[in-house]
Amino acid sequence: MRLTAGFWVAAYLARLAAAGIPAYVLARGDATAGSVVVKVATLEGHARAFERITDAASGGRRWALLAEGVEAEVDAVMVRARRRDPDLWLIEVEDRAGRSLLEEPGLAD
Repeated sequence: MRLTAGFWVAAYLARLAAAGIPAYVLARGDATAGSVVVKVATLEGHARAFERITDAASGGRRWALLAEGVEAEVDAVMVRARRRDPDLWLIEVEDRAGRSLLEEPGLAD
Protein backbone atom coordinates (compact mmCIF):
# COMPACT_ATOMS: atom_id res chain seq x y z
CA MET A 1 0.00 0.00 0.00
CA ARG A 2 1.36 3.43 -0.96
CA LEU A 3 1.14 6.52 1.17
CA THR A 4 -0.93 9.40 -0.10
CA ALA A 5 1.11 12.23 -1.59
CA GLY A 6 0.00 14.70 1.08
CA PHE A 7 1.00 12.35 3.88
CA TRP A 8 4.39 11.62 2.26
CA VAL A 9 5.10 15.35 1.79
CA ALA A 10 4.23 16.10 5.42
CA ALA A 11 6.50 13.29 6.64
CA TYR A 12 9.31 14.39 4.32
CA LEU A 13 9.12 17.99 5.51
CA ALA A 14 9.21 16.77 9.13
CA ARG A 15 12.34 14.66 8.43
CA LEU A 16 14.04 17.63 6.80
CA ALA A 17 13.11 19.90 9.71
CA ALA A 18 14.50 17.37 12.20
CA ALA A 19 17.79 17.43 10.26
CA GLY A 20 17.82 21.24 10.25
CA ILE A 21 17.33 21.46 6.49
CA PRO A 22 14.91 24.19 5.32
CA ALA A 23 12.24 23.12 2.83
CA TYR A 24 9.14 24.68 1.34
CA VAL A 25 6.09 23.58 -0.60
CA LEU A 26 6.17 25.63 -3.81
CA ALA A 27 3.02 24.05 -5.25
CA ARG A 28 0.46 21.74 -3.71
CA GLY A 29 -0.65 18.85 -5.84
CA ASP A 30 -3.41 16.33 -5.38
CA ALA A 31 -3.37 15.23 -1.73
CA THR A 32 -4.16 11.63 -2.59
CA ALA A 33 -2.46 10.71 -5.83
CA GLY A 34 -0.23 13.60 -6.85
CA SER A 35 3.38 13.04 -7.89
CA VAL A 36 6.26 14.86 -6.20
CA VAL A 37 9.26 16.77 -7.58
CA VAL A 38 11.97 17.77 -5.10
CA LYS A 39 14.33 20.62 -5.98
CA VAL A 40 17.57 20.89 -4.01
CA ALA A 41 19.05 24.40 -4.17
CA THR A 42 22.63 24.87 -2.98
CA LEU A 43 22.12 28.62 -2.48
CA GLU A 44 24.92 29.39 -4.94
CA GLY A 45 22.75 29.63 -8.04
CA HIS A 46 22.69 25.92 -8.83
CA ALA A 47 20.06 23.27 -8.22
CA ARG A 48 18.97 19.71 -8.95
CA ALA A 49 15.41 18.45 -9.27
CA PHE A 50 14.36 14.86 -8.66
CA GLU A 51 11.20 13.03 -9.61
CA ARG A 52 9.92 9.71 -8.39
CA ILE A 53 9.68 7.13 -11.14
CA THR A 54 8.88 3.46 -11.45
CA ASP A 55 11.95 1.44 -12.36
CA ALA A 56 11.06 -0.67 -15.41
CA ALA A 57 13.54 -3.41 -14.50
CA SER A 58 12.53 -3.97 -10.88
CA GLY A 59 9.02 -2.51 -10.80
CA GLY A 60 10.06 -0.58 -7.69
CA ARG A 61 10.06 3.17 -7.25
CA ARG A 62 13.16 5.35 -7.14
CA TRP A 63 14.22 8.99 -7.39
CA ALA A 64 15.60 10.05 -10.78
CA LEU A 65 17.30 13.28 -11.77
CA LEU A 66 14.83 15.49 -13.66
CA ALA A 67 17.07 18.55 -14.12
CA GLU A 68 20.39 19.91 -12.96
CA GLY A 69 22.22 23.18 -13.49
CA VAL A 70 21.57 26.88 -13.09
CA GLU A 71 18.73 27.31 -10.61
CA ALA A 72 16.59 29.43 -12.95
CA GLU A 73 16.77 26.70 -15.60
CA VAL A 74 15.80 24.02 -13.10
CA ASP A 75 12.90 26.23 -11.99
CA ALA A 76 11.75 26.49 -15.62
CA VAL A 77 11.75 22.69 -15.95
CA MET A 78 9.63 22.44 -12.81
CA VAL A 79 7.16 25.07 -14.04
CA ARG A 80 6.73 23.16 -17.31
CA ALA A 81 6.22 19.90 -15.41
CA ARG A 82 3.57 21.54 -13.23
CA ARG A 83 1.82 22.93 -16.31
CA ARG A 84 1.62 19.41 -17.74
CA ASP A 85 0.47 17.92 -14.42
CA PRO A 86 -1.52 20.23 -12.12
CA ASP A 87 -1.62 17.42 -9.50
CA LEU A 88 2.17 17.66 -9.11
CA TRP A 89 3.68 18.71 -5.78
CA LEU A 90 6.78 20.93 -5.99
CA ILE A 91 9.08 20.94 -2.96
CA GLU A 92 12.18 23.13 -2.57
CA VAL A 93 14.99 22.10 -0.25
CA GLU A 94 17.70 24.65 0.55
CA ASP A 95 21.01 23.20 1.66
CA ARG A 96 24.54 24.37 0.80
CA ALA A 97 25.77 20.76 0.95
CA GLY A 98 23.02 19.61 -1.41
CA ARG A 99 21.41 17.23 1.09
CA SER A 100 17.91 16.02 0.27
CA LEU A 101 17.61 12.89 2.45
CA LEU A 102 15.92 11.17 -0.52
CA GLU A 103 18.42 8.31 -0.29
CA GLU A 104 17.41 7.49 3.29
CA PRO A 105 15.22 4.50 4.26
CA GLY A 106 11.55 5.29 3.89
CA LEU A 107 12.25 8.08 1.41
CA ALA A 108 14.37 6.26 -1.15
CA ASP A 109 11.66 3.88 -2.33
